[in-house]
Amino acid sequence: MSEFALPTDHPLHLKTVLAMDFGEKFIGVATFCVNRDPFPTPYGRIQNTGPDAVIKELKRIIDDEFVDLIVIGLPHLTDGQKTSTTTKAQNFVNFIREHFTLPIEEQDETLSTFEAESRMKNSPRYNFQVDLKQIDAVAASVILEDFIRRTKHRPGL
Repeated sequence: MSEFALPTDHPLHLKTVLAMDFGEKFIGVATFCVNRDPFPTPYGRIQNTGPDAVIKELKRIIDDEFVDLIVIGLPHLTDGQKTSTTTKAQNFVNFIREHFTLPIEEQDETLSTFEAESRMKNSPRYNFQVDLKQIDAVAASVILEDFIRRTKHRPGL
């Protein structure tokens, strides 16, 4: 059984979750169908060229993947303090809420990019090096893994 498997009575059972790692230039995306996929996987990245382009691409991904829930990472310092990037990411969350009716959850993404870099450096899939074109999507998969772990024993969303 996968580390990311949830009980069949969990609200996320067989739901498709999309996670995003917000960035001013790129937004990393990862997906996971709970109890169908073995683990969250990097999907790709959206070039952050402006609100209309982001919404259009995100809508396409949501429709293509039959997404049921969106998770967006919020960066903090390791001591929990907010940064200017936290405010920008929170504004992004609010923007997404205005444009989509899907449930949206926030997830602390502290050290997600650091973890993504470490995984890439230790994986033959990435030739044991950091691939800047894929780092955002890998970070989004870390955010999604953390969200699943956090909600595993949560009775409802």
